[in-house]
Amino acid sequence: MKLYDSKLAPNPRRVRIFMAEKGISCDQVQIDIVKGENLTAEFLAINPRGVLPTLVLDNGTVLDESVAICRYFEEIQPEPPMMGSDPISKAQVEARQRHMELDGLTGAAEVFRNSFPGFADRGLPGNIGTTPAIPALVERGKARLTNFYTNLNVYLKTNEFVAGENFSIADITALCAVDFGAGAARVPFEEKHTELQRWHATVSSRPSSQA
Repeated sequence: MKLYDSKLAPNPRRVRIFMAEKGISCDQVQIDIVKGENLTAEFLAINPRGVLPTLVLDNGTVLDESVAICRYFEEIQPEPPMMGSDPISKAQVEARQRHMELDGLTGAAEVFRNSFPGFADRGLPGNIGTTPAIPALVERGKARLTNFYTNLNVYLKTNEFVAGENFSIADITALCAVDFGAGAARVPFEEKHTELQRWHATVSSRPSSQA
């Protein structure tokens, strides 16, 4: 199988970390999103949506969307469980994972895509034509990120990880949201977020975080 990847983007990183936790490896092809390589005819022949990550299985099946790709890996290699281990924990991990996407990653993406000059005509990802950036959305994205940090810090006061007491895909999504928020979006969490700092140091120390 082959993973079409981009070291510049948070969503492909989610899949790389998930794979590292599972001990799964495959061929990887780097696609430069900033240069628009995901919108070339060559890549669109593989995935007409023009999004990353994209996983191509040995039988030719094409999968996109980070969580869907991770779900495939979870099913073919259940250990260690990264998406819950029983009906309740599976639902809780799914909910928390979604919270990290909507509250964290979306906010960071809103800031970055509407402020980065290279995306002036690509305010939304993928093969959807010209979509002008909207500078007014930058402040809204910053506000979303600030709330995300505050709420996550509160949750972590009584939980070791993002979805309870076990490391999961929710932690992977949160880590990518926090790092992308602090890096590309330039909206880091604050010193007062002590529990968030504790958690971030813990998950960043896992070898998978360097994937």
